[in-house]
Amino acid sequence: MDIKKLAERQRKYFMTGATLSYQARKNALAKLGRALNTYEGRLKEALYRDLHKAESESSMAEIAMTKAELSYCMRHLGAWMRPERKPTGLANIPARSFTVAEPYGVALVMAPWNYPVLLCLEPLINAVAAGNCVILKPSAYTPTVSAVIAAMIGECFASEYIAVVEGGREENTKLLEQRFDYIFFTGSVSVGRLVLERAARYLTPVTLELGGKSPCIVDRTANIRLAARRIVFGKLLNSGQTCVAPDYLVVHPDVKERLFAAMKREIVRMLGAEPLLSEEYPRIVNRKHFDRVMGLIAGEKIVTGGCGNPDTLQIAPTILDGVTLDSPVMQEEIFGPVLPVLTFRTRQELSEILRHFEKPLACYLFTRDASMERWLLRRFSFGGGCINDTIIHLATSEMGFGGVGASGMGSYHGKTGFETFSHRKSIVKKYAWPDLPMRYHPYTKWKDAVIRRVMR
Repeated sequence: MDIKKLAERQRKYFMTGATLSYQARKNALAKLGRALNTYEGRLKEALYRDLHKAESESSMAEIAMTKAELSYCMRHLGAWMRPERKPTGLANIPARSFTVAEPYGVALVMAPWNYPVLLCLEPLINAVAAGNCVILKPSAYTPTVSAVIAAMIGECFASEYIAVVEGGREENTKLLEQRFDYIFFTGSVSVGRLVLERAARYLTPVTLELGGKSPCIVDRTANIRLAARRIVFGKLLNSGQTCVAPDYLVVHPDVKERLFAAMKREIVRMLGAEPLLSEEYPRIVNRKHFDRVMGLIAGEKIVTGGCGNPDTLQIAPTILDGVTLDSPVMQEEIFGPVLPVLTFRTRQELSEILRHFEKPLACYLFTRDASMERWLLRRFSFGGGCINDTIIHLATSEMGFGGVGASGMGSYHGKTGFETFSHRKSIVKKYAWPDLPMRYHPYTKWKDAVIRRVMR
């Protein structure tokens, strides 16, 4: 595929105005929705083949969330496209002020491997709703899903409108050499930096959905049984390969042992006594990452788990006790089913632990202490999170999702996603009469006095 020519064809198509009308956008989203229904079975099979995701997990965490975002955008598209009235300042009266959302043009969406359907199609939905042409780049680490998405999109849309570019580093490099009007990237911090560097060449605006070490805090007032169940769910979803998975646990020592016991029970409840034999437990994406995660476990104090099967690339749910901020497992985002545990007694101790790391993509707090909740939300910066749960804050189109600092820039979902892929023009429509003379030459003292009074 000639990537340069593809980008040029998309730009030429966008300039025809074919993507701009409400009906064109609505029709495209409806067509994508019908294709999702048709290809749902094939997508689930591909997810199982590439990541060993169970059908229920694929439905819940990939297909259903994608469909929900699509439905939400279709319901609200007309309202989002309408001009938004704004107050007119006294200096501009008489006039009408409003903003108009316009698409950027040709957008590049680069998706990761961990949620290869959701994180490819949700940004696409937002970009199409905003009226853009789109080139999708799925991850080469999930080739079966990539091929199904390419077939689905190719069946629905002409390539000058929406196209899929498959492949690995070579294709990524060629794509980032092109001039896009917007780049949306989800992936690692290291690749995110590269994307930002390449975008700077053309001053292309970007959204970076990255990651980091997202903490999960359990204080002494928490409901331990509920915390254990929801932490285990959040950590084991996709075998820990989730950008907003609880990366490490910070627990009050008074409840640590009870929490350990409850978490071990929940692991058995969800995956059985031998998780590596479960047909519904996802695997690590490849041998490179399997070896990396197993290396982070080596030499640590294991509460449960600690073993893996290199043939199936599955790693048992693992809890590590006695880790320090200097432990290897605390030096990088884990991206696997391993949960290291630190302890804190005071808010000052907790603050020192949290501030040791860059701003995370997510933060989770289990507490029944309202003052603790207020303290955390006021004092610490993070992309988003939950009180007394994990993961679920991203499963809504009503709120934006994104990082801050090293965990990313920009956000999407719902109207926030529409705005991300839109430039909002500010317009003042000035009426012909009266045409006040104060702004025109020659300037006089009385004009100056009127201007200063009006502009206060």
